[in-house]
Amino acid sequence: MTTSSNVIGAFAPIGAGLPGKKLDKSIGIMKAYSSCVGEGPFAAELAMTEEEKHDLREAGHEYGAATGRPRRVGPIDIVASRYGVSCQGADELALTLLDVLDYMDRIPVVTHYDLDGKVVDYFPMGEALNRAKPVVEYLPGWKCDITSARKWEDLPEAAQNYITYLEKAVGCKIKYISVGAEREQIVIR
Repeated sequence: MTTSSNVIGAFAPIGAGLPGKKLDKSIGIMKAYSSCVGEGPFAAELAMTEEEKHDLREAGHEYGAATGRPRRVGPIDIVASRYGVSCQGADELALTLLDVLDYMDRIPVVTHYDLDGKVVDYFPMGEALNRAKPVVEYLPGWKCDITSARKWEDLPEAAQNYITYLEKAVGCKIKYISVGAEREQIVIR
């Protein structure tokens, strides 16, 4: 719904001009919260008030690079992320923009969808996705600047718990954690 590009990892060799190659390892990239460009269903945005979305958009600088238009934002969506990990066949993940959540007292997480009054943990297809409403849980925030963290031990316990929670929920190891915009602002586990 948000891009015309094929973002499945198996197409990377084709895009690189190596159509006969098979991937040995797939590293998925998952943002610490959700964002969306364009129209279409986006259940995660329904989980926040307009003020909360504004604050997250500002913290993450979520504006179109070319147009400057505000992006749609919401909490991380476990259901969509787990589906993405499955589609990619990801062996491990890079979690980006964790530092954007530094300001939050508590961090919302979309754990399931309410689909026509039934709580589901699968990603609905077609028209059903338009009816999906987010089911939200909250995890404690860390309320401190993590941009200087370079080792797992440098991260506050609440940030470690958030990462571990996401890892278990999507079923894939989070190996790389970005804690800022600069190349060296990364924690490798």
